[in-house]
Amino acid sequence: MSEMFDKLHSYFQLPAVRYALIVGLLIALCSSLLGVTLVMKRFSFIGDGLSHVAFGAMAVATITGVTNNMLIIMPVTIISAVLLLRTGNNTKIKGDAAVAMISVGALALGYMMMNIAAQNGSGRTSSNVTADVCSTLFGSTAILTLKPADVWICIAMSIIVVSVFLVFYNKIFAVTFDESFAKATGVRSDAYNLLIAVVIAVIIVIAMNFVGSLLISALIIFPALSAMRVFKSFRSVIICSVVISLLCAFFGIIISILAGTPVGSTIVSADITVFFIFCIISFVLKRGK
Repeated sequence: MSEMFDKLHSYFQLPAVRYALIVGLLIALCSSLLGVTLVMKRFSFIGDGLSHVAFGAMAVATITGVTNNMLIIMPVTIISAVLLLRTGNNTKIKGDAAVAMISVGALALGYMMMNIAAQNGSGRTSSNVTADVCSTLFGSTAILTLKPADVWICIAMSIIVVSVFLVFYNKIFAVTFDESFAKATGVRSDAYNLLIAVVIAVIIVIAMNFVGSLLISALIIFPALSAMRVFKSFRSVIICSVVISLLCAFFGIIISILAGTPVGSTIVSADITVFFIFCIISFVLKRGK
């Protein structure tokens, strides 16, 4: 036990590990706040779809040699969030079809472009395309190479996300539970749905280097699903979801350091474990009534 604490102590002397913990907790906080709304509105597909789009945008940024890939990834993902909502509301193209069309198409095109770039030796793509793709999809060690500027950007974006959620809490609550009634009372539900999608797009872009584009949706959805097993009120579910997400992120990072496992996969595994625990708690509570 003492060896484990000594190992952790030595690791936390490194700035990179401290930066990773700060960024990880901030991403967990932001993801859990809007995860509840996405689950209740049946918008869970947006997180998965936009993560695929972000992968395609990252592939474009990589092969074009753009120094700051956020200049491409952020606007492309936000625009896709808008298109996903607009297309999903189209009577000819339903929501699930829109996700398949945009997200899977972006994933396939991104992978194809990375292969072509690797064969031609262009951009910043290495010859080991498989490793590049796996690190992008499932997370990589990029979280351990964060610079102070990256941390401050993440802090600033997190402050914006949390502020938007707190300022528009009542409106988000209204469009989450009864969008038709919210429209009848004068709430611009379409605008707030768009706001939710854009904020989720920002969270996904921030989290890509942390958990990978395929695991981001799990980070958004699992804490909300776990909290909803036990709690019923909107506020209680959000608070519980935030606590679960922060704890899973913290212990996931700690376990990944000690066991040498991928950070993103370890955090998602922790979220899955907590989900099953809450399912058991929910079952016990129902049997006790």
